[in-house]
Amino acid sequence: MQRVALKEKRKLEIIRVACKLFSEKGYYNTTIPDIAQALGMSVGNLYNYFESKEELAKEIMLTVSRWVGEKLKKVNEMKVSVKEKIYEFTKAFFETALSEPELINYFLRVFLVNREIFKEGCEGFACVGEVITEVMVLLSDGVERGELRNQNFFPAFTTIMGPLGGMVFLYHEGVLDKPLMEYTDEVAENIWNALKL
Repeated sequence: MQRVALKEKRKLEIIRVACKLFSEKGYYNTTIPDIAQALGMSVGNLYNYFESKEELAKEIMLTVSRWVGEKLKKVNEMKVSVKEKIYEFTKAFFETALSEPELINYFLRVFLVNREIFKEGCEGFACVGEVITEVMVLLSDGVERGELRNQNFFPAFTTIMGPLGGMVFLYHEGVLDKPLMEYTDEVAENIWNALKL
């Protein structure tokens, strides 16, 4: 049992380091030896955890989706208005972008930009299923409560995730004139106004 826990811990360490390197150097400019060196392990040992760079890239995306999805699920479970949930959703996303920048950077700079890597096993929304599910829950809850307009999922989804990803991207580019968290109210209000009934 302890051996399995140690292996999982090491696997998560590999995911975090690879995520950071892929985000900083780009997917194609990062090699398995680069990742192994950053971890202080041999290339052969790294291949015991992941068979290829492509497999590692997909596993990172699944892990990022699971972590962000878990945070959003907690927001969906709150007994508050949908407007308040949108605020909490925004806050949780921005907090994740600040506390674990490599995760959101990976999504913005690797997953969205290098779609050819994710052709097999990550088609469509397959690798971001947890996040998609929680956004669907938020939207359908809002429609059922009569707080949000009933509309096609994809425009509604991009109305939420587009501004969040865009603000994080601008933050990492050093363009924003205030700290990211100071935009939470305004961004959440804009999302609410775009979706409300």
